[in-house]
Amino acid sequence: MSYLITFAIALAIAVIATPFSISLAKRLGAIDYPGGRRVHKQPIPRLGGVAIYLAFWLAALATREWDDTLWGLFYGSTLILLVGIWDDVKGMRPLTKLIWQVIAASILLFYGFSMDQISLPFIGRINLGTLGLGLAVFWVIGLVNTVNISDGLDGLAAGICFGTALILFWSANRIHQVPAAHLTLALAGASLGFLFFNFHPARVFMGDSGSMFLGYIIGGISIAGLLKTATVLGLVFPLLVLGMPLTDLTFAIIRRKLRGQPISSADRGHLHHRLLDAGLSQRQAVILMYGISACFGLTAVLGATGYWAGALALLVADFSLLLTILLRRTALLTALSRRQSK
Repeated sequence: MSYLITFAIALAIAVIATPFSISLAKRLGAIDYPGGRRVHKQPIPRLGGVAIYLAFWLAALATREWDDTLWGLFYGSTLILLVGIWDDVKGMRPLTKLIWQVIAASILLFYGFSMDQISLPFIGRINLGTLGLGLAVFWVIGLVNTVNISDGLDGLAAGICFGTALILFWSANRIHQVPAAHLTLALAGASLGFLFFNFHPARVFMGDSGSMFLGYIIGGISIAGLLKTATVLGLVFPLLVLGMPLTDLTFAIIRRKLRGQPISSADRGHLHHRLLDAGLSQRQAVILMYGISACFGLTAVLGATGYWAGALALLVADFSLLLTILLRRTALLTALSRRQSK
């Protein structure tokens, strides 16, 4: 089956299934009410992850590229979806959620997912052995929470994952990883179809069921497909593509540690909060963050094609902008938002 058909199937199913996920959320009481750190003004259903899950896996099923590895990804992602649904409907303590994330990530180990060896420039191949199993679990959990932390504004996480999936498709196709390429396009189609309902003003949120599912799939695909090259580029590529939410997550951990707060505690110090505090609207903040994320993706592409000088220059510029925002040096952004509002 062609790549375009995989993308189209996922897109169409997401568009059809998202209204049903809205109805399901209302029936189960999975509603995100305004208040506290939340920036929306009206109650919004938050079970969009169900639509994303259905769109992705039905498109993946249509590709007929199934093998034992894919079954592992299916079982693990189904568990992470159910954990997210429970959290969206009933709520769940952070430690309990983390335990379930570890269990879901560990399922992959029984289906051949591992980072048992990588190749480093000037060093050669390094065998990690059993350490690679733990690294694989840590990798998936890290990406699950990276995407989860980016889900703070209408359309933000879905848009970032759409762009991430397209760039990962480029990488998978470039190294002839056909199953991984189909999966990344299924993920792109599911994210874009959901984004039609999630961009500001959002009619539905993906909830933890959606953000954790997306992070899990990105983590699993990168191990199963891109890391089969056993090169360090396969390891670095997803990190660069998700550079913006990873930086936000890192700063959140440091910030809470310095304040003596639990890592899982919530605050208004995230990247999107600081952009809103600088005076940007939700749409302005999201579009700016799309641009930052796209630049990280371009950095990965430039590095993969050997344009290291351009990749380094773009990476420095990207990080400089992120640090400017995260360190609250937002006077320029404030002036920009005031000019555009006139």
